[in-house]
Amino acid sequence: MVFRVAKKEILEMTRSGQFKWMLGIVVALSVVAIYISHVHWQEKNLQRELAQEDARSLWLAQGATNPHNAAHYGTYAFKPQFPLSLIDPGVEKFTGVSIFLEAHSRNEADNVAAADQTGLSRFGDLTPDFILLFIVPLMIIALGHQSVTKEKEQGTLRIIKTQGISNQQLILGKWLGNYAPVAILTTIIFILAALFIRQIDWKFVATMWLVYLAYFAIVNSITLVISSFLNNSGISLVILLAIWIVSCLAVPKTASSFTNEKHPYPTRQEFDAAVAEDKKKGLDGHDPWSEASKKLEKETLQAYEVSKLEDLPFNFDAFRMQKGEEHEAAIYFKHNEKLKEVHQKQTQVYRSLAFLSPFLPTRFLSMSLASTDYSTHWNFADAAEKHRVEMQRVLNTNFAENSKLGEWSYKADASLLSEVPEFNFEAPSFGEVMDANKSNLLILTAWLLGSFALLFFASTRV
Repeated sequence: MVFRVAKKEILEMTRSGQFKWMLGIVVALSVVAIYISHVHWQEKNLQRELAQEDARSLWLAQGATNPHNAAHYGTYAFKPQFPLSLIDPGVEKFTGVSIFLEAHSRNEADNVAAADQTGLSRFGDLTPDFILLFIVPLMIIALGHQSVTKEKEQGTLRIIKTQGISNQQLILGKWLGNYAPVAILTTIIFILAALFIRQIDWKFVATMWLVYLAYFAIVNSITLVISSFLNNSGISLVILLAIWIVSCLAVPKTASSFTNEKHPYPTRQEFDAAVAEDKKKGLDGHDPWSEASKKLEKETLQAYEVSKLEDLPFNFDAFRMQKGEEHEAAIYFKHNEKLKEVHQKQTQVYRSLAFLSPFLPTRFLSMSLASTDYSTHWNFADAAEKHRVEMQRVLNTNFAENSKLGEWSYKADASLLSEVPEFNFEAPSFGEVMDANKSNLLILTAWLLGSFALLFFASTRV
């Protein structure tokens, strides 16, 4: 009986001109979104590859040079374009794609795409995740808001029941009939997107597909619940549209504002001032007259049992600069860890608010699976800083071991530059992503089970 009801619902949909127009529009938008995302992804990836090659070529082109000059010349770390960013670009346009690596300073990611956009960008980009998160739920509402109310309005509900169909069978059949076209459309969107994705990892794609199917199942259940409780299709549509506005627009915006107010990040000026204050208290590798430098000088002479810096088996100037780098790196690590703590607190608040809307856990899971969330960006920034610190260590060590005190004219062989490896950053593994999103998976599952429970309850009241 369930499948007979579902078949009847699907046949009625396919005969409806409204359904055909709606499906055609959503399919057209999906195709355009995938194509635009693919073109944009290719352009960005090509730009990144060329920029990475140019940065490496310029680094090696310095030839024989003073190691500290090379340290100040610097190079760049570029964030990779991850395959599933074609489906969900996440926060990529707000976080930047490259970090300049130089001596004495930990820089932020630059080349932020959002900085080049117009005010119209606030209305959102046409991307596959936009279609999946916002448009498809609207389609579900349009298809299902009158699934039960129309039977009441037309007086056919009693006739259907006389044919031996239970309330549960009727509601489940209508649920399947409404869900099947959406599930097929979602599958087609992912297949089309997968055709354009290079080096695809099917575990990530399949999991993202299942996450969105769960999201749509929740929306579909809520739609049928409202339609079951009401007697008027118009009122059902208005209420469901209000729920969509609250769930997809109001709750995410309110959650973001509340989170930023509860756990605000320091301003750029506050952060820089705190870093500068800590730097004053420690070793400056370029200041041989400071108290910290004199203390290091005394400790080093005692450790090597010599009375003059000239008698040390290395260039103390370079040694001091390396110690200064280590001190400054520790300061940057300390203050960036504080920023990460704020990020973790904000994430916890978001997760605690996820019970307000299935949109939130779905959004977070989608970005995390695409490696376009803030956590991945933090990992990229940390990896770039680790690379910068190692780069300074290689250069300063060469300077210290191969020159004398005050020998600033020393030039290292060009081969030294090759000892600094190219920057490489890998996306989190599937296991790491799943482990980091246990709470989101749990909340989405709770929403799914809760919506099914509501649907069962509604079926007893038809």
